[in-house]
Amino acid sequence: MSNAAGQPDTMRERILDVALELFIQNGYDGTSLREVAERLGVTKAALYYHFASKDDILMALHLRLHELGKDALRRLTDGHVTLAKWGALLDSLLDEMRSHREIILLHERNQAAFEKLHRKDHDAEHEDIQDRFRQILADASLPLRDRVKMACSLGAVMGGLLMFGDAFGQAQESQVDDLVRSAVKDLLRR
Repeated sequence: MSNAAGQPDTMRERILDVALELFIQNGYDGTSLREVAERLGVTKAALYYHFASKDDILMALHLRLHELGKDALRRLTDGHVTLAKWGALLDSLLDEMRSHREIILLHERNQAAFEKLHRKDHDAEHEDIQDRFRQILADASLPLRDRVKMACSLGAVMGGLLMFGDAFGQAQESQVDDLVRSAVKDLLRR
């Protein structure tokens, strides 16, 4: 969350934003809480007031992605899912994920650190999001052809975003976005 000047509203958000920047730049394992505190101009004790550990900071950053998935699911539960509704959802999800590109980069560059972070509440929430998407795709009231197209189009969005930095590094972000949107439209065409 940011105020009108674009600054984070709370110290907690400031910590997350600075940690995100440093974790991307130096890697999770290569960043110390001391560095985060120094960048913020606060003591390590101030960090510990908001987060018990560096792992808790990483988990809080990861949960920002969960919020995107939960928001997408909320939009899908308003009535019957159609290819058009799914396409509109993926279009807006692409915009959301692009605006949170740094968190996706964090995941790409620090996969080992994320694999070590397992908590019951996180795992349960992660499973819930996945299960809800599976339920939508398993809805037998939709033709199988449509459900397969929906699953493949979600894969196109995720693949386009996750591969951007590595595979498409020389391309402009807007160009890749346009091509991903085009691929999704092709996949969802009747």
